[in-house]
Amino acid sequence: MSTASLNIRDLLEGHVTLELESLDRLYLNGYVPHLQHGAGLVRFLSLHRGHPIASPALLGQISGKFVAEVRAFAQREDIPLFHFQRKESKDRCAQQLRAQRPVRDAVVFIGIAQEKAYAFSARRLPGKRAVFEFMRNKSVIPNYYYFYLDDAEWGEAFVKVCSYAPWGLKLYLNGHEWLKRQLAKEGIGFEALDNGFLNCQNPQRLQALAEELGPQHIQTFLNKWLERLPLPLSVTDREAGYDYRLSIWQMECSFTQIVDRPLAGRQFFEEVIRDNLDLGRPDRVQLIFPRKIVRTTPGSFRTRVLREGVHPSLHISYKHFDLKQYFKGGRGLRTEGTFHDPKDFGINKGIENLPYLKKLGSQINRRLLEIERVSQNCGLSAESIQRVVLPTMTKDGQRAPGLKFGDPRVMALMTALCLFGCGINGFSNRQLRQQVASLWGLEPGQYRAAQMSYDLKRLVRKGIICRTAGTQRCYLTPYGRKVARLYARLEVRVFRPILAALDPGGATPPGPLKAALNQVDTLYDHLIAETFPMAKAA
Repeated sequence: MSTASLNIRDLLEGHVTLELESLDRLYLNGYVPHLQHGAGLVRFLSLHRGHPIASPALLGQISGKFVAEVRAFAQREDIPLFHFQRKESKDRCAQQLRAQRPVRDAVVFIGIAQEKAYAFSARRLPGKRAVFEFMRNKSVIPNYYYFYLDDAEWGEAFVKVCSYAPWGLKLYLNGHEWLKRQLAKEGIGFEALDNGFLNCQNPQRLQALAEELGPQHIQTFLNKWLERLPLPLSVTDREAGYDYRLSIWQMECSFTQIVDRPLAGRQFFEEVIRDNLDLGRPDRVQLIFPRKIVRTTPGSFRTRVLREGVHPSLHISYKHFDLKQYFKGGRGLRTEGTFHDPKDFGINKGIENLPYLKKLGSQINRRLLEIERVSQNCGLSAESIQRVVLPTMTKDGQRAPGLKFGDPRVMALMTALCLFGCGINGFSNRQLRQQVASLWGLEPGQYRAAQMSYDLKRLVRKGIICRTAGTQRCYLTPYGRKVARLYARLEVRVFRPILAALDPGGATPPGPLKAALNQVDTLYDHLIAETFPMAKAA
Protein backbone atom coordinates (compact mmCIF):
# COMPACT_ATOMS: atom_id res chain seq x y z
CA MET A 1 0.00 0.00 0.00
CA SER A 2 1.41 3.36 -0.99
CA THR A 3 1.65 6.15 1.54
CA ALA A 4 -0.36 8.40 -0.79
CA SER A 5 -3.51 6.30 -0.27
CA LEU A 6 -3.06 5.92 3.46
CA ASN A 7 -6.01 7.09 5.55
CA ILE A 8 -6.94 6.93 9.21
CA ARG A 9 -8.82 3.66 8.82
CA ASP A 10 -5.79 2.04 7.21
CA LEU A 11 -3.52 3.33 9.96
CA LEU A 12 -5.68 2.37 12.93
CA GLU A 13 -6.83 -1.00 11.60
CA GLY A 14 -3.95 -2.18 9.46
CA HIS A 15 -0.69 -0.75 10.77
CA VAL A 16 -0.95 -0.46 14.56
CA THR A 17 1.22 -3.01 16.36
CA LEU A 18 0.55 -1.85 19.95
CA GLU A 19 -2.11 0.27 21.65
CA LEU A 20 -1.89 1.51 25.22
CA GLU A 21 -4.18 3.74 27.27
CA SER A 22 -2.52 4.85 30.49
CA LEU A 23 -1.78 7.64 32.90
CA ASP A 24 1.35 9.56 31.98
CA ARG A 25 2.76 12.37 34.13
CA LEU A 26 1.12 13.14 37.45
CA TYR A 27 1.66 16.26 39.55
CA LEU A 28 -0.08 16.06 42.90
CA ASN A 29 -0.47 18.65 45.61
CA GLY A 30 -0.06 17.54 49.25
CA TYR A 31 -1.69 19.78 51.86
CA VAL A 32 -2.75 19.60 55.51
CA PRO A 33 -6.45 20.61 55.64
CA HIS A 34 -6.32 21.88 59.24
CA LEU A 35 -3.42 24.25 58.44
CA GLN A 36 -4.93 26.08 55.49
CA HIS A 37 -6.35 28.94 57.59
CA GLY A 38 -5.23 31.07 60.49
CA ALA A 39 -7.57 29.60 63.11
CA GLY A 40 -6.33 26.09 62.35
CA LEU A 41 -2.70 27.20 62.66
CA VAL A 42 -3.40 28.74 66.08
CA ARG A 43 -5.00 25.49 67.27
CA PHE A 44 -2.01 23.54 65.96
CA LEU A 45 0.52 25.70 67.84
CA SER A 46 -1.43 26.13 71.11
CA LEU A 47 -3.70 23.12 71.60
CA HIS A 48 -1.70 20.44 69.79
CA ARG A 49 1.89 21.57 70.35
CA GLY A 50 1.09 23.04 73.79
CA HIS A 51 2.62 26.50 73.38
CA PRO A 52 0.99 29.11 75.66
CA ILE A 53 1.35 31.79 72.96
CA ALA A 54 0.77 31.05 69.24
CA SER A 55 3.63 33.27 68.17
CA PRO A 56 4.95 33.65 64.59
CA ALA A 57 8.42 32.93 66.02
CA LEU A 58 7.30 29.31 66.47
CA LEU A 59 6.83 28.94 62.70
CA GLY A 60 10.44 30.00 62.16
CA GLN A 61 11.60 27.43 64.72
CA ILE A 62 9.72 24.61 62.97
CA SER A 63 11.11 25.63 59.57
CA GLY A 64 14.66 25.97 60.98
CA LYS A 65 14.46 22.52 62.56
CA PHE A 66 13.28 21.05 59.24
CA VAL A 67 16.21 22.57 57.33
CA ALA A 68 18.68 21.24 59.92
CA GLU A 69 17.15 17.76 59.67
CA VAL A 70 17.41 17.80 55.87
CA ARG A 71 21.12 18.61 56.03
CA ALA A 72 21.72 15.98 58.73
CA PHE A 73 19.82 13.40 56.65
CA ALA A 74 21.88 14.21 53.55
CA GLN A 75 25.13 13.91 55.49
CA ARG A 76 24.11 10.67 57.20
CA GLU A 77 22.96 8.99 53.96
CA ASP A 78 25.75 10.51 51.85
CA ILE A 79 23.21 12.24 49.58
CA PRO A 80 24.38 15.21 47.44
CA LEU A 81 22.83 18.62 48.03
CA PHE A 82 22.41 20.65 44.85
CA HIS A 83 21.39 24.33 44.66
CA PHE A 84 19.39 25.09 41.50
CA GLN A 85 20.25 28.37 39.84
CA ARG A 86 17.59 30.79 38.67
CA LYS A 87 16.01 29.70 35.34
CA GLU A 88 18.08 26.52 35.36
CA SER A 89 16.33 23.45 33.94
CA LYS A 90 15.66 21.14 36.88
CA ASP A 91 14.85 18.20 34.61
CA ARG A 92 18.18 18.47 32.79
CA CYS A 93 20.11 18.70 36.06
CA ALA A 94 18.19 15.73 37.45
CA GLN A 95 19.06 13.61 34.40
CA GLN A 96 22.77 14.38 34.79
CA LEU A 97 22.83 13.71 38.54
CA ARG A 98 20.81 10.49 38.18
CA ALA A 99 23.36 9.24 35.65
CA GLN A 100 26.20 10.09 38.03
CA ARG A 101 24.57 8.39 41.04
CA PRO A 102 22.49 5.36 40.05
CA VAL A 103 20.72 4.05 43.16
CA ARG A 104 17.68 1.86 43.74
CA ASP A 105 14.77 2.63 46.06
CA ALA A 106 16.61 5.56 47.61
CA VAL A 107 17.09 9.33 47.43
CA VAL A 108 19.32 10.20 44.46
CA PHE A 109 19.98 13.81 45.48
CA ILE A 110 18.31 16.75 47.21
CA GLY A 111 17.74 19.92 45.19
CA ILE A 112 17.22 23.34 46.76
CA ALA A 113 15.38 26.10 44.86
CA GLN A 114 13.79 29.42 45.75
CA GLU A 115 10.22 29.60 44.49
CA LYS A 116 7.14 31.70 45.11
CA ALA A 117 4.65 30.63 47.79
CA TYR A 118 1.80 32.04 49.85
CA ALA A 119 2.62 31.97 53.56
CA PHE A 120 1.11 33.29 56.79
CA SER A 121 1.50 36.81 58.04
CA ALA A 122 0.79 37.63 61.69
CA ARG A 123 -0.35 40.73 63.53
CA ARG A 124 -0.86 41.36 67.23
CA LEU A 125 -4.51 42.05 68.06
CA PRO A 126 -5.13 45.56 69.46
CA GLY A 127 -5.13 45.66 73.26
CA LYS A 128 -3.87 42.06 73.54
CA ARG A 129 -0.10 41.75 73.92
CA ALA A 130 0.11 37.95 73.57
CA VAL A 131 -2.60 37.20 71.00
CA PHE A 132 -1.75 37.00 67.31
CA GLU A 133 -3.96 36.76 64.28
CA PHE A 134 -2.63 34.71 61.33
CA MET A 135 -3.67 35.33 57.74
CA ARG A 136 -2.46 33.44 54.69
CA ASN A 137 -2.02 36.42 52.43
CA LYS A 138 1.72 36.93 52.20
CA SER A 139 3.68 36.26 49.00
CA VAL A 140 7.19 35.01 49.82
CA ILE A 141 10.06 33.23 48.05
CA PRO A 142 11.19 30.50 50.46
CA ASN A 143 13.44 27.51 49.85
CA TYR A 144 11.82 24.39 48.44
CA TYR A 145 13.55 21.05 48.99
CA TYR A 146 13.31 18.58 46.11
CA PHE A 147 13.89 14.96 47.10
CA TYR A 148 14.68 13.21 43.81
CA LEU A 149 13.93 9.52 44.24
CA ASP A 150 14.35 6.18 42.60
CA ASP A 151 11.34 4.25 43.87
CA ALA A 152 11.09 0.48 43.62
CA GLU A 153 7.53 0.73 42.30
CA TRP A 154 7.49 4.07 40.47
CA GLY A 155 11.02 4.56 39.21
CA GLU A 156 12.01 8.20 38.76
CA ALA A 157 9.96 10.52 40.99
CA PHE A 158 10.37 13.45 43.35
CA VAL A 159 8.79 14.92 46.47
CA LYS A 160 8.99 18.71 46.82
CA VAL A 161 8.55 20.27 50.29
CA CYS A 162 8.10 23.95 51.16
CA SER A 163 10.09 25.16 54.18
CA TYR A 164 7.44 27.77 55.19
CA ALA A 165 4.10 27.16 56.90
CA PRO A 166 1.74 25.51 56.04
CA TRP A 167 4.56 23.26 54.73
CA GLY A 168 2.85 21.97 51.61
CA LEU A 169 4.42 19.39 49.32
CA LYS A 170 4.09 18.24 45.75
CA LEU A 171 4.66 14.84 44.11
CA TYR A 172 5.77 14.04 40.61
CA LEU A 173 5.04 10.52 39.34
CA ASN A 174 4.91 8.88 35.92
CA GLY A 175 2.42 6.17 35.03
CA HIS A 176 4.56 4.75 32.22
CA GLU A 177 7.51 4.35 34.58
CA TRP A 178 5.24 2.55 37.06
CA LEU A 179 4.20 0.15 34.28
CA LYS A 180 7.82 -0.55 33.35
CA ARG A 181 8.65 -1.50 36.94
CA GLN A 182 5.59 -3.78 37.17
CA LEU A 183 6.46 -5.58 33.91
CA ALA A 184 10.04 -6.06 35.11
CA LYS A 185 8.78 -7.55 38.40
CA GLU A 186 6.56 -10.01 36.50
CA GLY A 187 9.32 -10.94 34.04
CA ILE A 188 7.45 -9.64 30.97
CA GLY A 189 9.78 -8.38 28.26
CA PHE A 190 9.28 -4.99 26.58
CA GLU A 191 11.11 -2.40 24.52
CA ALA A 192 10.84 1.16 25.83
CA LEU A 193 9.96 4.20 23.78
CA ASP A 194 10.81 7.61 25.22
CA ASN A 195 8.29 7.82 28.07
CA GLY A 196 6.32 4.88 26.71
CA PHE A 197 6.48 1.45 25.07
CA LEU A 198 7.51 0.41 21.60
CA ASN A 199 6.48 -3.23 22.03
CA CYS A 200 5.59 -5.72 24.75
CA GLN A 201 5.56 -9.52 24.98
CA ASN A 202 2.15 -9.44 26.68
CA PRO A 203 0.15 -6.38 25.53
CA GLN A 204 -3.01 -7.60 27.28
CA ARG A 205 -1.26 -7.71 30.66
CA LEU A 206 0.28 -4.30 29.99
CA GLN A 207 -3.15 -2.76 29.41
CA ALA A 208 -4.60 -4.55 32.44
CA LEU A 209 -1.86 -3.10 34.65
CA ALA A 210 -2.52 0.37 33.25
CA GLU A 211 -6.19 0.03 34.16
CA GLU A 212 -5.32 -1.12 37.72
CA LEU A 213 -3.24 1.97 38.50
CA GLY A 214 -5.23 4.14 40.87
CA PRO A 215 -5.26 6.34 43.99
CA GLN A 216 -4.25 3.50 46.31
CA HIS A 217 -0.89 3.09 44.55
CA ILE A 218 -0.19 6.83 44.83
CA GLN A 219 -1.18 6.93 48.50
CA THR A 220 1.08 3.95 49.22
CA PHE A 221 3.97 5.80 47.62
CA LEU A 222 3.31 8.91 49.71
CA ASN A 223 3.00 6.99 53.00
CA LYS A 224 6.25 5.17 52.33
CA TRP A 225 8.30 8.31 51.77
CA LEU A 226 6.63 10.32 54.54
CA GLU A 227 8.13 7.78 56.91
CA ARG A 228 11.58 7.89 55.31
CA LEU A 229 12.13 11.60 54.60
CA PRO A 230 12.69 14.48 57.02
CA LEU A 231 9.58 16.68 57.12
CA PRO A 232 8.42 19.80 58.99
CA LEU A 233 5.54 17.81 60.52
CA SER A 234 6.55 14.90 62.73
CA VAL A 235 4.99 11.45 62.97
CA THR A 236 3.22 12.61 66.16
CA ASP A 237 1.73 15.57 64.28
CA ARG A 238 0.43 13.37 61.50
CA GLU A 239 -1.04 10.81 63.91
CA ALA A 240 -2.90 13.66 65.66
CA GLY A 241 -4.73 14.54 62.42
CA TYR A 242 -2.26 16.93 60.83
CA ASP A 243 -1.58 14.59 57.94
CA TYR A 244 -1.17 15.31 54.23
CA ARG A 245 -4.06 14.94 51.82
CA LEU A 246 -3.49 14.71 48.07
CA SER A 247 -5.19 16.64 45.30
CA ILE A 248 -4.64 16.61 41.54
CA TRP A 249 -2.48 19.46 40.30
CA GLN A 250 -1.89 18.13 36.78
CA MET A 251 -2.83 14.78 35.26
CA GLU A 252 -2.04 13.45 31.79
CA CYS A 253 -4.13 10.70 30.18
CA SER A 254 -2.43 9.27 27.10
CA PHE A 255 -3.44 6.93 24.29
CA THR A 256 -0.44 5.69 22.30
CA GLN A 257 -0.68 3.78 19.02
CA ILE A 258 2.57 2.30 17.68
CA VAL A 259 2.67 1.98 13.88
CA ASP A 260 4.77 -0.46 11.90
CA ARG A 261 5.70 2.02 9.14
CA PRO A 262 7.24 5.23 10.51
CA LEU A 263 7.19 7.16 7.21
CA ALA A 264 3.56 6.36 6.46
CA GLY A 265 2.53 7.23 10.02
CA ARG A 266 4.34 10.56 9.95
CA GLN A 267 2.84 11.52 6.58
CA PHE A 268 -0.60 10.54 7.83
CA PHE A 269 -0.18 12.61 10.99
CA GLU A 270 0.78 15.74 9.07
CA GLU A 271 -2.26 15.23 6.83
CA VAL A 272 -4.46 14.91 9.92
CA ILE A 273 -3.12 18.24 11.20
CA ARG A 274 -3.93 19.97 7.91
CA ASP A 275 -7.48 18.61 7.93
CA ASN A 276 -8.25 19.56 11.55
CA LEU A 277 -7.02 23.12 12.01
CA ASP A 278 -10.56 24.17 12.98
CA LEU A 279 -11.11 21.66 15.80
CA GLY A 280 -10.54 24.34 18.45
CA ARG A 281 -13.55 26.41 17.36
CA PRO A 282 -16.40 26.46 19.91
CA ASP A 283 -18.84 24.69 17.57
CA ARG A 284 -16.39 21.81 17.02
CA VAL A 285 -14.93 21.65 20.52
CA GLN A 286 -18.37 20.50 21.66
CA LEU A 287 -17.86 17.35 19.56
CA ILE A 288 -14.79 16.42 21.64
CA PHE A 289 -15.62 17.55 25.18
CA PRO A 290 -18.83 16.47 26.94
CA ARG A 291 -19.75 20.08 27.73
CA LYS A 292 -21.95 22.64 26.00
CA ILE A 293 -20.16 25.80 24.89
CA VAL A 294 -22.11 29.03 25.39
CA ARG A 295 -21.19 32.71 25.14
CA THR A 296 -20.28 32.86 28.84
CA THR A 297 -18.02 29.77 28.78
CA PRO A 298 -14.58 31.00 29.92
CA GLY A 299 -11.35 30.24 28.13
CA SER A 300 -9.88 30.74 24.67
CA PHE A 301 -11.02 28.15 22.13
CA ARG A 302 -8.29 27.68 19.59
CA THR A 303 -6.21 25.19 17.65
CA ARG A 304 -2.44 25.52 17.77
CA VAL A 305 0.15 23.72 15.67
CA LEU A 306 3.54 23.79 17.36
CA ARG A 307 6.82 22.51 16.00
CA GLU A 308 9.73 21.15 17.95
CA GLY A 309 12.43 20.89 15.33
CA VAL A 310 10.70 19.20 12.40
CA HIS A 311 8.03 17.42 14.46
CA PRO A 312 4.60 19.10 14.58
CA SER A 313 2.03 18.75 17.35
CA LEU A 314 -1.67 19.62 17.36
CA HIS A 315 -3.08 21.38 20.47
CA ILE A 316 -6.76 22.01 21.28
CA SER A 317 -7.80 23.93 24.40
CA TYR A 318 -10.94 23.81 26.53
CA LYS A 319 -10.83 26.07 29.59
CA HIS A 320 -7.73 24.79 31.47
CA PHE A 321 -7.69 21.43 29.66
CA ASP A 322 -5.08 20.87 26.94
CA LEU A 323 -5.60 18.15 24.34
CA LYS A 324 -2.59 17.47 22.16
CA GLN A 325 -1.55 15.00 19.52
CA TYR A 326 1.94 14.33 18.25
CA PHE A 327 4.09 11.66 16.62
CA LYS A 328 6.48 10.23 19.19
CA GLY A 329 9.89 8.78 18.42
CA GLY A 330 9.01 8.24 14.76
CA ARG A 331 6.73 5.31 15.70
CA GLY A 332 3.97 6.32 18.09
CA LEU A 333 0.87 8.44 17.46
CA ARG A 334 0.13 9.82 20.92
CA THR A 335 -3.15 11.49 21.82
CA GLU A 336 -2.87 13.07 25.26
CA GLY A 337 -5.29 15.05 27.41
CA THR A 338 -4.01 17.06 30.37
CA PHE A 339 -6.24 18.08 33.28
CA HIS A 340 -4.99 21.28 34.94
CA ASP A 341 -8.20 21.93 36.87
CA PRO A 342 -10.76 19.11 37.28
CA LYS A 343 -13.34 21.75 38.25
CA ASP A 344 -13.66 22.47 34.52
CA PHE A 345 -15.66 19.23 34.42
CA GLY A 346 -17.66 19.77 37.58
CA ILE A 347 -15.64 17.74 40.11
CA ASN A 348 -13.10 18.67 42.77
CA LYS A 349 -9.37 17.97 42.78
CA GLY A 350 -9.38 15.18 45.38
CA ILE A 351 -7.24 12.15 44.56
CA GLU A 352 -10.32 9.96 45.01
CA ASN A 353 -11.65 11.39 41.71
CA LEU A 354 -8.69 10.10 39.72
CA PRO A 355 -10.55 7.02 38.32
CA TYR A 356 -13.36 9.23 37.00
CA LEU A 357 -10.90 11.66 35.39
CA LYS A 358 -9.00 8.74 33.93
CA LYS A 359 -12.18 7.46 32.26
CA LEU A 360 -13.13 10.97 31.09
CA GLY A 361 -9.67 11.54 29.60
CA SER A 362 -9.94 8.25 27.70
CA GLN A 363 -13.31 9.28 26.26
CA ILE A 364 -11.95 12.66 25.14
CA ASN A 365 -8.90 11.10 23.48
CA ARG A 366 -10.98 8.54 21.59
CA ARG A 367 -13.55 11.14 20.59
CA LEU A 368 -10.80 13.24 18.98
CA LEU A 369 -9.60 10.22 16.99
CA GLU A 370 -13.15 9.41 15.89
CA ILE A 371 -13.72 12.99 14.68
CA GLU A 372 -10.45 12.83 12.75
CA ARG A 373 -11.52 9.50 11.29
CA VAL A 374 -14.79 11.02 10.01
CA SER A 375 -13.09 14.21 8.82
CA GLN A 376 -10.23 12.46 7.07
CA ASN A 377 -12.61 10.04 5.36
CA CYS A 378 -14.61 12.90 3.84
CA GLY A 379 -13.18 11.91 0.47
CA LEU A 380 -14.23 13.27 -2.93
CA SER A 381 -15.92 10.88 -5.32
CA ALA A 382 -17.21 11.51 -8.83
CA GLU A 383 -20.73 11.68 -7.40
CA SER A 384 -19.78 14.27 -4.78
CA ILE A 385 -18.09 16.46 -7.41
CA GLN A 386 -21.22 16.27 -9.58
CA ARG A 387 -23.28 17.48 -6.62
CA VAL A 388 -21.04 20.56 -6.43
CA VAL A 389 -20.93 21.33 -10.15
CA LEU A 390 -24.59 20.65 -11.02
CA PRO A 391 -27.76 22.21 -9.54
CA THR A 392 -29.22 20.06 -6.77
CA MET A 393 -31.96 20.13 -4.13
CA THR A 394 -31.30 20.07 -0.39
CA LYS A 395 -33.15 17.70 1.95
CA ASP A 396 -35.58 20.44 2.92
CA GLY A 397 -36.43 21.17 -0.72
CA GLN A 398 -34.26 24.25 -1.29
CA ARG A 399 -32.55 24.70 -4.64
CA ALA A 400 -28.73 24.67 -4.53
CA PRO A 401 -27.31 26.26 -7.73
CA GLY A 402 -24.23 24.63 -9.21
CA LEU A 403 -20.66 25.86 -8.82
CA LYS A 404 -19.27 25.31 -12.30
CA PHE A 405 -15.58 24.62 -12.62
CA GLY A 406 -13.91 27.19 -14.86
CA ASP A 407 -16.40 29.98 -14.13
CA PRO A 408 -14.14 32.95 -13.16
CA ARG A 409 -16.46 33.93 -10.31
CA VAL A 410 -16.55 30.39 -8.91
CA MET A 411 -12.80 29.92 -9.28
CA ALA A 412 -12.11 33.21 -7.45
CA LEU A 413 -14.55 32.12 -4.71
CA MET A 414 -12.89 28.72 -4.23
CA THR A 415 -9.38 30.21 -4.23
CA ALA A 416 -10.42 32.74 -1.57
CA LEU A 417 -11.71 29.89 0.62
CA CYS A 418 -8.24 28.33 0.52
CA LEU A 419 -6.69 31.32 2.28
CA PHE A 420 -5.21 30.46 5.68
CA GLY A 421 -7.34 32.97 7.61
CA CYS A 422 -10.60 31.44 6.35
CA GLY A 423 -9.62 27.99 7.60
CA ILE A 424 -8.65 29.18 11.08
CA ASN A 425 -10.77 32.20 12.03
CA GLY A 426 -13.71 31.90 9.66
CA PHE A 427 -14.94 34.88 7.66
CA SER A 428 -17.77 37.36 7.22
CA ASN A 429 -19.54 38.49 4.03
CA ARG A 430 -17.44 41.65 3.84
CA GLN A 431 -14.10 39.93 4.45
CA LEU A 432 -14.60 37.23 1.82
CA ARG A 433 -16.11 39.70 -0.69
CA GLN A 434 -12.92 41.76 -0.72
CA GLN A 435 -10.79 38.65 -1.35
CA VAL A 436 -13.05 37.32 -4.12
CA ALA A 437 -13.17 40.69 -5.90
CA SER A 438 -9.38 40.94 -5.81
CA LEU A 439 -8.91 37.41 -7.19
CA TRP A 440 -11.59 37.98 -9.82
CA GLY A 441 -9.81 41.14 -11.00
CA LEU A 442 -12.63 43.51 -10.04
CA GLU A 443 -12.80 46.66 -8.01
CA PRO A 444 -14.36 46.09 -4.54
CA GLY A 445 -17.54 47.95 -5.52
CA GLN A 446 -18.11 45.83 -8.66
CA TYR A 447 -18.74 42.68 -6.61
CA ARG A 448 -21.78 43.63 -4.56
CA ALA A 449 -22.81 42.38 -1.11
CA ALA A 450 -25.95 40.83 -2.65
CA GLN A 451 -23.80 38.76 -5.02
CA MET A 452 -21.66 37.63 -2.09
CA SER A 453 -24.79 36.66 -0.13
CA TYR A 454 -26.00 34.59 -3.11
CA ASP A 455 -22.63 32.83 -3.31
CA LEU A 456 -22.58 32.15 0.43
CA LYS A 457 -26.07 30.67 0.18
CA ARG A 458 -24.83 28.35 -2.59
CA LEU A 459 -21.85 27.29 -0.48
CA VAL A 460 -24.03 26.58 2.56
CA ARG A 461 -26.51 24.49 0.60
CA LYS A 462 -23.69 22.51 -1.00
CA GLY A 463 -22.22 21.74 2.45
CA ILE A 464 -18.99 23.61 1.73
CA ILE A 465 -19.39 26.17 4.54
CA CYS A 466 -21.54 26.44 7.66
CA ARG A 467 -22.75 29.37 9.78
CA THR A 468 -22.37 29.67 13.54
CA ALA A 469 -25.82 29.89 15.14
CA GLY A 470 -26.80 33.45 16.07
CA THR A 471 -23.96 35.05 14.08
CA GLN A 472 -23.13 35.99 10.50
CA ARG A 473 -19.73 34.30 10.66
CA CYS A 474 -19.05 31.38 8.35
CA TYR A 475 -16.58 28.49 8.55
CA LEU A 476 -15.30 25.92 6.09
CA THR A 477 -16.40 22.33 6.64
CA PRO A 478 -13.80 19.51 6.25
CA TYR A 479 -15.59 18.51 3.02
CA GLY A 480 -15.64 22.11 1.82
CA ARG A 481 -11.90 22.50 2.43
CA LYS A 482 -11.24 19.51 0.15
CA VAL A 483 -13.51 20.86 -2.60
CA ALA A 484 -11.93 24.32 -2.48
CA ARG A 485 -8.40 22.89 -2.56
CA LEU A 486 -9.33 20.65 -5.50
CA TYR A 487 -10.71 23.55 -7.55
CA ALA A 488 -7.75 25.80 -6.78
CA ARG A 489 -5.10 23.15 -7.45
CA LEU A 490 -6.65 21.97 -10.71
CA GLU A 491 -6.87 25.55 -11.94
CA VAL A 492 -3.33 26.59 -11.02
CA ARG A 493 -1.37 23.36 -11.47
CA VAL A 494 -3.12 21.63 -14.37
CA PHE A 495 -5.45 23.69 -16.57
CA ARG A 496 -3.51 26.96 -16.75
CA PRO A 497 -0.20 25.29 -17.73
CA ILE A 498 -1.92 22.98 -20.24
CA LEU A 499 -3.96 25.77 -21.84
CA ALA A 500 -0.82 27.89 -22.08
CA ALA A 501 1.01 25.01 -23.71
CA LEU A 502 -1.78 24.40 -26.23
CA ASP A 503 -2.01 28.07 -27.21
CA PRO A 504 -0.14 28.41 -30.55
CA GLY A 505 0.67 32.04 -29.85
CA GLY A 506 1.61 31.47 -26.24
CA ALA A 507 4.99 31.07 -24.68
CA THR A 508 6.87 27.77 -25.01
CA PRO A 509 5.93 25.53 -22.05
CA PRO A 510 8.62 24.42 -19.65
CA GLY A 511 10.64 21.41 -20.75
CA PRO A 512 9.20 18.86 -18.25
CA LEU A 513 5.62 19.94 -19.03
CA LYS A 514 6.22 19.80 -22.78
CA ALA A 515 7.72 16.30 -22.43
CA ALA A 516 4.76 15.14 -20.35
CA LEU A 517 2.23 16.49 -22.87
CA ASN A 518 4.12 14.81 -25.75
CA GLN A 519 4.08 11.54 -23.82
CA VAL A 520 0.30 11.84 -23.34
CA ASP A 521 -0.16 12.45 -27.09
CA THR A 522 1.98 9.42 -27.91
CA LEU A 523 0.00 7.17 -25.54
CA TYR A 524 -3.29 8.40 -27.02
CA ASP A 525 -2.04 7.67 -30.55
CA HIS A 526 -0.93 4.19 -29.48
CA LEU A 527 -4.29 3.48 -27.82
CA ILE A 528 -6.23 4.63 -30.91
CA ALA A 529 -4.02 2.58 -33.20
CA GLU A 530 -4.61 -0.60 -31.20
CA THR A 531 -8.36 -0.02 -30.97
CA PHE A 532 -8.94 1.06 -34.59
CA PRO A 533 -6.25 -0.57 -36.83
CA MET A 534 -7.80 0.96 -39.95
CA ALA A 535 -7.18 4.44 -38.58
CA LYS A 536 -3.43 3.75 -38.65
CA ALA A 537 -3.55 2.50 -42.23
CA ALA A 538 -5.50 5.56 -43.34
